[in-house]
Amino acid sequence: MPFKQLGISAELLEGINAMGYTDPTPIQLRAIPLILEGRDVIGSAQTGTGKTAAFALPILTRLQPGAKTPRALVVVPTRELAAQMETAFRDFARFTDFRIGLVYGGVGYGKQLEMLNTGVDVLVATPGRLLDLIQQRHCSLATVEYAVLDEADRMLDMGFLPDVRRILEYCPRKRHTSLFSATIPPEIESLIEWAMKNPEVIEIGMRRSPAETVEHAVYPVNESQKADLVQAMLDGLNYNSVMVFCRTKIGAEKVGHMLKKENHAVAILHSNRTQREREEALKGFRDGKFEVLVATDIAARGLDIEKVSHVINYDVPQHPEDYVHRIGRTGRANASGDALTLMVASDSKHMEAIERFISQQIPRKRLEGFDYKYTALFDEGKKGSGQIGRSSGGRVSGGYSFGARKGRRGGGKRR
Repeated sequence: MPFKQLGISAELLEGINAMGYTDPTPIQLRAIPLILEGRDVIGSAQTGTGKTAAFALPILTRLQPGAKTPRALVVVPTRELAAQMETAFRDFARFTDFRIGLVYGGVGYGKQLEMLNTGVDVLVATPGRLLDLIQQRHCSLATVEYAVLDEADRMLDMGFLPDVRRILEYCPRKRHTSLFSATIPPEIESLIEWAMKNPEVIEIGMRRSPAETVEHAVYPVNESQKADLVQAMLDGLNYNSVMVFCRTKIGAEKVGHMLKKENHAVAILHSNRTQREREEALKGFRDGKFEVLVATDIAARGLDIEKVSHVINYDVPQHPEDYVHRIGRTGRANASGDALTLMVASDSKHMEAIERFISQQIPRKRLEGFDYKYTALFDEGKKGSGQIGRSSGGRVSGGYSFGARKGRRGGGKRR
């Protein structure tokens, strides 16, 4: 079914055509008619399936431009996702008179206040800055007809759920509410019961299933050799671009600066970086200025980053869902990708939880030619192709030939 048969306005169809979209995705096919009917919607779909259009197009179709205060509100957990969301709304509405506003923290208030004073039809916001503006009486949500909570489980992880509830209390009780979330923990279930009216649940795809085009591998290593191993991996990989995920902001800084010293073109992304630094990191990585993006889980969800050939988990994620989100950065749009995870002894339970979550055993492998120190992990399981054994000298011998798949572009580190 083409977009025009879904009831989207002619001006928005023109914007869709200009963006090169032809047929709606499954989440769009199911969500757009429901939102046009005024139904509350809970949507679950993997990254890259078109969730933004699934709620943006029907909301813009139902609204008329020219409002003084917001009539549609989209709340997202991070600045990067907010900026990406605003861009998407502007692209869809390019042939209309809708005014799209954006508010987030980490930058001055001046331009945001000017935008709110001028008037805005759709407001995209992060929770903290939006509450600041409301409490300072610079922003009113009294006319909101459509409220969207995107990446709700991520907002829960970041401690934003109380703020989200307070934001919704400023909105009219009679409104349409959509919530998009990869998982629905009990805290989100209670929010749904309070904030939504008989929501229709849309679930597209298997949330626990990584893309079939991604190959997984776990590399057991002594804690003291993690930094050396990730450097050796990048030296041996044939890659287009690589995302390296760290558990903490301090860890991302250390790994990023270490790789810079090895002459890799590296960008670093985490919540303590200034807004300008974060924007430059993402733009530079997308444009090819940086070959490696070292990030915390702030970059694991929602962001539109294409053509990532490899994801390296420098730290094993502590929540299985985060593993799926991280490796979802590669293998997109049926492209091949590799997900490589460094595992130290203390990671064993987390790795087992990930394997149970995705219903898949991940091969344990090693980097050929790397001078390993012994770790007890080498004696566990011997899973996968590239079994690991202990040599008489306490080092690991034999091994898995490390490299890219046949046909992949690239040739190791770009100097």
